[in-house]
Amino acid sequence: MIDDFAKEYLHRGLRDIREAMLWKLDGLGEYDIRRPLTSSGTNLLGLVKHLSLLESAYFGEVFDRPFPEPLPRWDDAEEHGADMWATEHETRGEIVDRYRRAWEHSDATITAVAIDSPGHVPWWPRPDVKLFDILVHMLTETSRHAGHADILREQLDGSTGTRAQYATSQRDATFWEARWAKIERTAKAAVTPDHAGSHDSMR
Repeated sequence: MIDDFAKEYLHRGLRDIREAMLWKLDGLGEYDIRRPLTSSGTNLLGLVKHLSLLESAYFGEVFDRPFPEPLPRWDDAEEHGADMWATEHETRGEIVDRYRRAWEHSDATITAVAIDSPGHVPWWPRPDVKLFDILVHMLTETSRHAGHADILREQLDGSTGTRAQYATSQRDATFWEARWAKIERTAKAAVTPDHAGSHDSMR
């Protein structure tokens, strides 16, 4: 009973956070979903492409149920990093649709095998795993990238949230400038000599 509950709970969480990832693309133009927004090149469409690869590997080859489509591999030197950005020839629709097909393949694996079914992750130090381990790993990994996507989207238009119904209401620039200035003042105050001395006296 507890195994069935745990499996459904983790699976439901994964399904929800997948949708949040795709929602981060809604309403944005082609340039904004593709352009690098950090010094390492992180971008919204690349995160979706990357998660397609992870889903296909972890719920595919790990359980000897390979995903039927070719995808770049992170252990191939020539393809290293290719899953983190979209070329000009790859459309948004292609990448999103492939992510959804990866979900379907993953969901079929999750449905077909028990939560304690064994799998093998050759790129992990401890490669022998169970479905439970992979469900937790992919929920964690997808949530991590959804957090990245949330920050990237906020940089673009101020939108935040995990899904449309929970989106932070849009505020004008004056509100956010005042919020930013308040936090900045507080950060600077925390490193003034007087404030640093009060910390020292508490040690």
